[in-house]
Amino acid sequence: MAHPKRRQSKSRTLRRRGHDGVAMPQLARDPESGAWHIAHTVSPDSGYYRGKKVFEVEE
Repeated sequence: MAHPKRRQSKSRTLRRRGHDGVAMPQLARDPESGAWHIAHTVSPDSGYYRGKKVFEVEE
């Protein structure tokens, strides 16, 4: 197995991990109910995806 020859400094480790932060999910407004949901997913409030009914929502 691979084994590092030298220890990586904290600054190199943190510089590499600079892109690992958590980003906010992109939100979209549902045209049927007007509620916000994660983009490119089925709206849990109405059950619609791209204008088509995908599943029935239990009230």
